Amino acid sequence: MSRFRRTALAAAAALTLGSGALAVASAPATAALPTAAVAIGDSFISGEGAGAYSTVVDLNGTAQAFPGWSAANNNAYFCHRSANASLQVAALSGINARFNLACSGGQPHDIANASNTRTNGRQVAAQLTQLRAVAQTHDIDLVLVGLGSNNSYFTFGDVATLCANRFIADAWTGWWEFWAYLNGPVPQEPCTDADLASAAEVASATTETTNALRQLITTLNEVDADGQHRIVFQDYTNPLPTDVYSTLVEEDGRQDDRDKFRELGAERYAAGCPIHRASLAPGHRFSANLGAVVRNSHANLSAEFPGQDLVYLNVQRAFDGARLCEKAGSPTGALATPVRIMDGPSGTFIQSLSGYDKIAIQRFANTCGTYFQTCQESWHPNAAGHAVLGQCLSAAATTANRTLSCIRNAGTGALTFQ
Repeated sequence: MSRFRRTALAAAAALTLGSGALAVASAPATAALPTAAVAIGDSFISGEGAGAYSTVVDLNGTAQAFPGWSAANNNAYFCHRSANASLQVAALSGINARFNLACSGGQPHDIANASNTRTNGRQVAAQLTQLRAVAQTHDIDLVLVGLGSNNSYFTFGDVATLCANRFIADAWTGWWEFWAYLNGPVPQEPCTDADLASAAEVASATTETTNALRQLITTLNEVDADGQHRIVFQDYTNPLPTDVYSTLVEEDGRQDDRDKFRELGAERYAAGCPIHRASLAPGHRFSANLGAVVRNSHANLSAEFPGQDLVYLNVQRAFDGARLCEKAGSPTGALATPVRIMDGPSGTFIQSLSGYDKIAIQRFANTCGTYFQTCQESWHPNAAGHAVLGQCLSAAATTANRTLSCIRNAGTGALTFQ
């Protein structure tokens, strides 16, 4: 890591000065800035789902605390920067301060531009503007960046909402009602690869992400006090398993390939995974594509900036054995947050859909659409998940490798690094 290189250089300089002129030794020393680690990017870095959210300074310089559930979703607070985020809980030797500049919903656009200058962006300054402010008072040694799950072509939130809504509609709406809606058929089929992100969209997202990260590297080289820093490119882990636990396959004699399966729908919602089993494989391929966006951006920029300290951190298996609905008792013990919605901006999450009719279910879904903050924590790493990701970051901060995979043993929970 850069801290070690800097220590070695200082020692060499001290040896040289030991036999040098007294005039050099007596020159006033420049006080070293305190060191800092910084988080840049989107919800998987900001700490969405991990709770303990801090105030966030908006474009006007006002620190925004929780504004209430019915506030506009573009409020800076809903960046959801958590005290439990991986950057905050990781063991980082030699780091004096930590700054979380990431924002839930962040896109490549938001790296160099104020987020509010795009559709649905929050009222926060460009992340590079915030980074420059940190560099005025701190020597930046480590940057954790997670970028690519949201972009101009697709977003994680849209994909998650699409697949969950199709499952809920399928569970509560019968085939005979399917054609009765005035606005046309209600989508109820499982998600496919074509519904999530095409190869062309993934390629475009990679280009967009690479361009934003290039701006990050260039800015760091301009503002970092000593020019020595490591940038960790973290990818994404899927909150759901490749298949649900056996007790979640069937309920009341119905699986999710039958018409109307309300009891099973309620059971999966309670467990945190309201989704068709057939949607899980496309979802994992989507997650792999997100990993490819980050991995290819890292490869492109490593070739473009051969002298830079860039590490790709693969966390796609960091939650193995502890994903939602992977074991009995979910969501207890899972490392990700379950899907949870409210009946209006009430602040009270609905834990069970059992007994509700389709009209009530639609009302709950509409709340999520109108007041997105009421459901935006869904399917994100929780505090325990960020504790695991913090261990992954600690390893990436000190590894001598350019790529590192953080893998959780599904049985013991132990992490290995490859």
